[in-house]
Amino acid sequence: MRDEQDVKNQVGRKASFIVRVNSRQNATWQGSISWTEKGVTKHFRSALELLKLMDSALGDETMKDD
Repeated sequence: MRDEQDVKNQVGRKASFIVRVNSRQNATWQGSISWTEKGVTKHFRSALELLKLMDSALGDETMKDD
């Protein structure tokens, strides 16, 4: 298994995320997501919230690329 530093060294072009799932309750995940390029970490309370955070991050980058 790779450690976190190895993952950070392999960042992608658009966005690379490190997702940490701390627990699973009510049939969904709770944890944190780190956007490696920006150094931002946010917490999420559901898988849907996780996807929204990722979509928001990619949407911000897409707007800057245009």
